[in-house]
Amino acid sequence: MFDKVLIANRGEIALRVLRACREMGVRTVVVHSSADADSLPVRLADEAVRIGPAASRRSYLNAAAIVEAARQTGAQAVHPGYGFLSEDADFAEICAENGLVFIGPPPQVMAALADKSTARALMSGAGLPLPPGSVRTLPTAAEAQEVAAEVGYPVIVKAAAGGGGRGMTVVRTAAELPRAYARTRAAAQVAFGDDRVYVERYLADARHVEVQVLCDAHGNGVHLGTRDCSVQRRHQKLIEEAPAPALRPATLDTLAEVALRGALSVGFTGAGTVEFLVDEAERAHFLEINCRIQVEHPVTEMITGVDLVQEQLHVAAGTPLRLRQSDVRPHGVAIECRVNVEDPDRDFAPAPGRLERFWPPGGPFTRVDTHGHVGYLVSPHYDSLLAKVAVWAPDRDAALDRLDRALAEFDVAGPGVRTTIPFARRVLRDPAFRAARHTTGLVERLLAPPAENTGGAGPVEIGDISPPGDADGAPPAHGAAADAALPRLRSAVPDPRAETDPPGRTPVPAAPAAGPTTWRNR
Repeated sequence: MFDKVLIANRGEIALRVLRACREMGVRTVVVHSSADADSLPVRLADEAVRIGPAASRRSYLNAAAIVEAARQTGAQAVHPGYGFLSEDADFAEICAENGLVFIGPPPQVMAALADKSTARALMSGAGLPLPPGSVRTLPTAAEAQEVAAEVGYPVIVKAAAGGGGRGMTVVRTAAELPRAYARTRAAAQVAFGDDRVYVERYLADARHVEVQVLCDAHGNGVHLGTRDCSVQRRHQKLIEEAPAPALRPATLDTLAEVALRGALSVGFTGAGTVEFLVDEAERAHFLEINCRIQVEHPVTEMITGVDLVQEQLHVAAGTPLRLRQSDVRPHGVAIECRVNVEDPDRDFAPAPGRLERFWPPGGPFTRVDTHGHVGYLVSPHYDSLLAKVAVWAPDRDAALDRLDRALAEFDVAGPGVRTTIPFARRVLRDPAFRAARHTTGLVERLLAPPAENTGGAGPVEIGDISPPGDADGAPPAHGAAADAALPRLRSAVPDPRAETDPPGRTPVPAAPAAGPTTWRNR
């Protein structure tokens, strides 16, 4: 096992990884931006390294600074969490070239799965069912029209390099397709540096179901059951539960079996998630494989008793998988609600600010993953996720009641601060959700004006194709390799003299050149 791991992330996931390491006796290094200098992960880490200013591209996406921080502190491995560089094959390769273990799949596997078109072809070859549409990318609008006419409208135009709900356009008629095709390609080029797109049938009334898998470098793998993530806004998840409800046992078993087969077929290692859309007839359609720990991993941990982050560390250290499939015995139901600092009444616009009150819930079988505290300044620079509230109960009705009780207890307040808690409680009271008859169109239905609130509303016409950020599943910056060119490594690292040392830390002796600022806990 590693002696020291560098955590290349922030917020609740950095804290989650730190705690897993501490329980295993592994020392931690947390890198951070100047905006996060007084965050809980920085306070609790064995060592902390400032790698840049608030802007993500100059800090958490600065591969050069992260590698240099690992060199200075003697870290042996890098845990990327989710978002940021977690699925950047270039960064994983740079880590390997510098003698660092990247805690995730091999770079070549990540590169293949990051390309949605390539991933579809690979999974089709492994026997996974695909939505009707093109396996390869479509270089012209005419080819896109041919595919759309064959599979039938509505269709969805997707960026091959997209992820995290970005790079998608829903098209409902043939007349809309040429403009939507051009718009998606142009936006994908801006956001991802890659304008390739493909077309598939859009499943408006489907469930979003995923399978958690664990694989090692020795050819072993297990699945840990399913999760339902159908409660989404703009393809970003809000509520997740395990196992996926109201599906036949045979469907759940088949999903788990094909997901694990697909992951093993491409040499996947570590913790990953295979995602599907499941239609009304319980036909599954492969979406993608995520090569990282997911935001929603706590619900799987609660029904299986498996610490997924610790298993990631063991696999990365070369240990054969410690679990056999017979060891995985899911029990009960777990449901998680993401508490985002957003205003649902303003189309989920960010609502950051300083927290004057912060009182998370407690009670039996209630887990809260958060980096928030009284006085914490929720920064506008990063993803709006503040906390995750997850509960367990023997059955789904009891779990829903427990989650509603926990959310009612959660007290978050500050000037200008709004959260998604009231909207989440509205979802929990919705009859369709309560009966597990909801689909990915639930949130749009709840937000639709009364005259239009007929239950048939689907996702927004144009998906979010903004530049990559650090939300769950957000794609990495494809320019990270250029930023991390090793001959320019030190010149890319910020000058530590630009800021003063935070209280309670002892500065490490100055590093040569302009190295990152490092503090060690006394």
